[in-house]
Amino acid sequence: MDNIRGKTIAITGAARGIGHATAKALLARGARVVIGDRDVAVLEEAVTGLSRFGQVTGYPLDVTDRESFAMFLDKARTDGAGHIDVLINNAGVMPIGPFLEQSEQSIRSSIEVNFYGVLTGCQLVLPEMVKRRRGHIINIASMSGLIPVPGQVVYVGAKHAVVGLTVALADEMAPHGVEVSVIMPPFTNTQLISGTAETPGTKPVEPEDIAAAIVKTLDKPKTHVSVPTPLRFTAAAASMLGPRGRRWLNRKLGLDQVFLSYDTAARKGYEDRAQAATGVIEKD
Repeated sequence: MDNIRGKTIAITGAARGIGHATAKALLARGARVVIGDRDVAVLEEAVTGLSRFGQVTGYPLDVTDRESFAMFLDKARTDGAGHIDVLINNAGVMPIGPFLEQSEQSIRSSIEVNFYGVLTGCQLVLPEMVKRRRGHIINIASMSGLIPVPGQVVYVGAKHAVVGLTVALADEMAPHGVEVSVIMPPFTNTQLISGTAETPGTKPVEPEDIAAAIVKTLDKPKTHVSVPTPLRFTAAAASMLGPRGRRWLNRKLGLDQVFLSYDTAARKGYEDRAQAATGVIEKD
């Protein structure tokens, strides 16, 4: 059975980056795609561009607002066959820098978008999936959820929570016929890494690589998916190191400073947006 063609697939945070690349890949496979994003102007531009590839609609979405999320899903159901086959919880932000310099607003933004938004999406869409005894939720986490990196303390905590949430939920939902998966990208060539320097351990992959992994996971469901696949096992091995070994490895890979020493000017535009990533941004 084709798990993509003709299915209604909702993607959060999909006007840019991984979400946008995923929408394009799924449209190419014949899915009916509904994208959400908090930036209305960018969202409308994305829908216009994606419409060349298939049936796509888009609606404003603030994943930190339960009512906004519920309205988005209702519209996705209306655009589809009255239900949602797949929800991809992709929306995410990555404020970086020393933990003691993080503002309360920045901390709340990271936790509410990266974790609370994922949790909310799961709670809102699961009842219909359980009732139909079919459906698939894909949560986008990060390899940072397995490999803690200085300068990403809050982000790491939120993504670690997404990994744990997904695995526990996958086992709880299995008897109901619903799949739950977590995708763990490494450093990805999107605005999230703007202003940072490439190191031996941070060579980025492209958003299309993550999109391909998502498509593969829909075709053949798995709980844990890392890109590339062996990185998950490398991360597991690294997690068994003691403090001295872990810090040595971080230095060797250039992970000890990449999110503490960066080009603040080049990153300012993204960082300002990431530190206040709640609420819908209306068009001027």
